[in-house]
Amino acid sequence: MLKVNDIAFAYSEDKPLLKDISFSVNKGEHLCVMGESGCGKSTLLKVVYGLLDLHEGAIFWNDDQVLGPAHHLIPGMKNFKYVAQDFDLMPYTTVADNISKFLSRIYHEESKKRTDELLDVIEMASFAEVKVKTLSGGQQQRVAIARALAKEPELLLLDEPFGQIDNFKKRSLRRMLFSYLKEKNIACIVATHDAEDALSFADKMIVIQNNQIIAAGTPQDLYQNPVNKYVASLFDDVNELIIKGNKTLIYPHQIKIVEHSELKATVKNCYFRGTYLLLELTFEGEKIYVNHDREVKVDASVCLQFDEKI
Repeated sequence: MLKVNDIAFAYSEDKPLLKDISFSVNKGEHLCVMGESGCGKSTLLKVVYGLLDLHEGAIFWNDDQVLGPAHHLIPGMKNFKYVAQDFDLMPYTTVADNISKFLSRIYHEESKKRTDELLDVIEMASFAEVKVKTLSGGQQQRVAIARALAKEPELLLLDEPFGQIDNFKKRSLRRMLFSYLKEKNIACIVATHDAEDALSFADKMIVIQNNQIIAAGTPQDLYQNPVNKYVASLFDDVNELIIKGNKTLIYPHQIKIVEHSELKATVKNCYFRGTYLLLELTFEGEKIYVNHDREVKVDASVCLQFDEKI
């Protein structure tokens, strides 16, 4: 449905924000765009939506070319919805009114049913008659997502959609939202720095560094076979070690502390992570991280064993 072909964009000629970007998104497919702040994720969403004019390349939605403000008085594709990091809500009206803003005023019962459905998706049914100005940033973010879904877009663009939402609400909302999108067969592109957005819900993933794509594939493939330390570090802490003469990327869970081994390390710090502890060790002069099931005293000597697959 969506084809992005070798696009480039820059606000000034000497500072490109996107270059040589190509990917596609099929109907109902979810794509996650990951990368550090400033890499061009947000700019990419704006370009896809039609808020910016390309310098090179082209974007197509089916057979229609996506064009920017140089071609449209009111930029933005009518089949798309874009939820930016600033939510652009109506602060002095209620949550329900914000969601139903673009729904029919004639078929009131149908509009109310649709609004109630989306209030359930964002888990804010009890806030229906509350004015938006009194909500927290995270609650406003949820309302913005619901409003974008009101008329069921074919493609939803989300820029850090859970950035202001508390963790205990974020996990539940993520499950509700992405399940709803799959049920309605709505395609989605999510720009995020949160690995859970990709690993649990994305069908495909691209990683942007220095304003261009450096890795693309399924989240599982990129996690299990990262092309470099930058990609691996988006998912978890990562160790870069020389194993059998080769530079190898190793996640903390791929190293075990055992009773006996020729591989010795010294404990420098111990961090509680809930279901496990993250140990910071010194190994062959390098700082490494290892997951462990119990606390170990600082300066203690331990023996290591690497995962058999390494």
